[in-house]
Amino acid sequence: MTVPTVWYHVRDLDRARSFYKDTLGFDETAVDFEERWSHLVRGEMAIGLAEGEPQEEGGVAHVDVEDVKAEAELLRAAGVKVGVVVEIPHGEMRLLDVYDPDGNRIQLAQEL
Repeated sequence: MTVPTVWYHVRDLDRARSFYKDTLGFDETAVDFEERWSHLVRGEMAIGLAEGEPQEEGGVAHVDVEDVKAEAELLRAAGVKVGVVVEIPHGEMRLLDVYDPDGNRIQLAQEL
């Protein structure tokens, strides 16, 4: 199985690495301090970070979680910018948009 990868440009690689590892629970699988990039994984989603100017339009990482509402509360308490928990009709899925320090969007999803 191929793990989907979304690449984000970030202004400060060290700050972004800390956010994805410490706040969102990703595991770092590779980092290049000279070329200024990092590769991280959580579940079936991989994210690549490259230092540079963030893009306004880009891919969106989709991360499966056990409890979207609990994640939303924890992230809000930590001062992370998050959207509103949305439930797709017929109670099939809950979604939450989360934004990294550079404004890149990550979507947390919970199957119901």
